[in-house]
Amino acid sequence: MKEKTHLLFSYGTLQLENVQIENYGRTLKGERDRLIGYTTEKKQITDPTVLVKSQLDYHPIAVKSDNESDAIEGTLFEITDTELAETDKYEVSEYHRILETFESGKKAWVYVAKI
Repeated sequence: MKEKTHLLFSYGTLQLENVQIENYGRTLKGERDRLIGYTTEKKQITDPTVLVKSQLDYHPIAVKSDNESDAIEGTLFEITDTELAETDKYEVSEYHRILETFESGKKAWVYVAKI
């Protein structure tokens, strides 16, 4: 049975080739898009597994904004069910996954700050 595919929006470390290879065993193909009504803040990462994969102490985290002119640039990637589950493991507990609509009109999963 073929796995279902999903669109995932990345605005941070999942755009890095080394992180993709560590998480999925392959590089992802994607297209640029924008998430409207959000800004990013920096989040210190302490999870050792994530630190090894990203090699960065701070990751951006999307935060809902009151200003509709705010937007986050990033990439929409197509991933499988299994890869989405791996992404859930990669993202630390301060993030949660939601479905949003992007500037292109496409719907995709994105990890944002827990409220």
